[in-house]
Amino acid sequence: MASPAPLPPAEADPGARLVLAEHLLACESAVACARAVVEWLARRHGAPAACIGPGDGAGASACLASEALSGAQQAALARAWDAPGSSLASFRHRPGARWLAADAVEGAVIPGGFLAVPLGRSGAPAAALLVVGLPGPAVPEDVAWVASCAGPLLARQLASDARAPRRPEPDRLLKRVINAVSDPVLLTDTEGTLLFANARAEALLVAGPDAGPGRTRAVELNQRLFRETLAQGGTSVHRHEVPLVDPLEGMDLLFELVTTPVLAPDGPSVVVSVLRNLTDLGRATQALGESYRRLRATEREARSERHRLDRVLDSVADPIILTDPAGGMVMMNDPAERLFAWPHEHGATGGSAPDEATLRRVRANDALFASFLANLLGPENAGVSRWKSQLTLDDPSTAAPVPMEAMANKVLGDGGELTGIVTVFHDRTEVLERARLLERVKEVSSELEARVQSATAELAEQNEKLRRQAIQLEQASAAKSQFLANMSHEFRTPLNAILGYTNMLLQGVSGEMTPPQRRNLTRIDSNGRHLLEVINEILDITRIEAGRMPLHLSDFGIPELLQEVMAEMDPIIARSKLTVETQLAEDLPGVWSDRQKVKQIVLNLLSNALKFTHEGGVHVTAGYQNATGTVAISVKDTGIGIDESNQEKIFEDFQQVDSSPTRAYGGTGLGLSICRRLAAMLGGRVSLQSAPGQGSTFTLHFPRRARRT
Repeated sequence: MASPAPLPPAEADPGARLVLAEHLLACESAVACARAVVEWLARRHGAPAACIGPGDGAGASACLASEALSGAQQAALARAWDAPGSSLASFRHRPGARWLAADAVEGAVIPGGFLAVPLGRSGAPAAALLVVGLPGPAVPEDVAWVASCAGPLLARQLASDARAPRRPEPDRLLKRVINAVSDPVLLTDTEGTLLFANARAEALLVAGPDAGPGRTRAVELNQRLFRETLAQGGTSVHRHEVPLVDPLEGMDLLFELVTTPVLAPDGPSVVVSVLRNLTDLGRATQALGESYRRLRATEREARSERHRLDRVLDSVADPIILTDPAGGMVMMNDPAERLFAWPHEHGATGGSAPDEATLRRVRANDALFASFLANLLGPENAGVSRWKSQLTLDDPSTAAPVPMEAMANKVLGDGGELTGIVTVFHDRTEVLERARLLERVKEVSSELEARVQSATAELAEQNEKLRRQAIQLEQASAAKSQFLANMSHEFRTPLNAILGYTNMLLQGVSGEMTPPQRRNLTRIDSNGRHLLEVINEILDITRIEAGRMPLHLSDFGIPELLQEVMAEMDPIIARSKLTVETQLAEDLPGVWSDRQKVKQIVLNLLSNALKFTHEGGVHVTAGYQNATGTVAISVKDTGIGIDESNQEKIFEDFQQVDSSPTRAYGGTGLGLSICRRLAAMLGGRVSLQSAPGQGSTFTLHFPRRARRT
């Protein structure tokens, strides 16, 4: 069997001793056991060490294993172990370790001296001698322990080796040479038992006592595969492929196993095996096969592409011709054949000769094409790679002229030599027709442009007239507004006096009046106030149109404003005998706006609701939308309602749902128009939701904080 795997670094703890003990028990030869002990002590103390025991022949002793000692030192120690009367020979029958000076053995000077420890069974002569280079006479505990453990094992192994023929053990130089080989090299018996392996082979087929379970399983698998393959060989050189596993990376490996039987000098047959790694070769072979398959696939694809290219060229409507460097036609598609090749089936009937006129037209086309190619052929045109020209060919079948645009390009080889010329013809019939149509379009466009200029001049003249009329209308509107404002003022002065004197008479300033007199004065007061309201509305609308109604912004609360509105409308509410309710949101904030205009809008909406509601009630609500910062005051009634077609009309000046002289409801038709304009001044709007017979809801939306305009 091969020498055991290298031990881990030696330590004095029991765990390290246990590992060494297990390792010694696994050794199957005295040499392997001696090597394990020497290596362990050499690493433990960092000193030279050796184990001297029986040699191969003539009863001479030899160095079974050594570390840090030369060949001469090993031979000197072996001679001293055999020489009677020497300092080492006395250890054969003398138990116990003893320290010797550096020059105690002639030819084996060990600096600092060395410790000699006899190895063997207790009470029997020493079977071997352990030498450790230590500077002092004290015997370390681990040396004594190793001697007590390894001595009996080594004696038993030496006795077993003496009964059986000893297999050859490679010397150290040969081991170094074999270890330098990159391929795994093994020496086994005929049954596959490993006698020696270089480092590369040990990495595949040997697992030390401290190896992990994964490496151990991989090594066992490799050993089984190796033995099975080795069993297939004979008495001559054989080559077999054997699959193995990399114990470190777990990769699959492929090796070629070359086995050579060798007859050892002492008789037993051994087998020298060399493993040649074929993994890369196998991968290369696989890659080469894959490349070959890809090449064949590429060839098939290239042929397919060539056939597809031929079909594409034949499907192109433009004629295409490929010529050689001398100008001879090599290949052409179907459209080109109709112009430059004679279709026999068209000109021969009953075996008669082809039509001479058709042949003449084909030859004429060939001559034109040859003249065209002359611009690219010849040494004088070597620097010209492309030529473009316009030709007029004849259709051989119909003799109709065919205007063509020809584009020829040189095809150069890898060395720059001319290999052919590709010429593409493009029918210019449609291009010429489009050009003719374009000219016609330009003529028509010029005519239209002249007409447009005339119409534009006329339109400009009409616009100037309209501008002047607009100025006149603005002036008339301004005069109307000024007139209405003046007349409203003139009306309000005597009207206020009439209302004042009427109020004084009703209060009894001039004495008591009879009931008929009071009734008549009351009618005068009511009609006068109605007239004053009409005059105020006309004055408001004119002031708004003239931009003379300013905003007076202030802080006020919606609850207080609605209380004032309800107080002012209380007499009218009492006469209407309707239920009027108000509902305010809890989070209603204060408002920065024109208080008088908001009040005027709400008064107008509430007045209209009372006017057009005969039964039921009116519901006034106020709320605030925090997301938009908008206050909403709604007046909802259960009155007659408004049809959708009239909902926009009622916001126009002097417009009502029923504007006839015999209408049932009075009014100027300015109230809602004024409300919408006042709401716009506040930055808001008035919305309406209504349906006939279901009442109406007018809502004033305006920002909580108005902006001065």
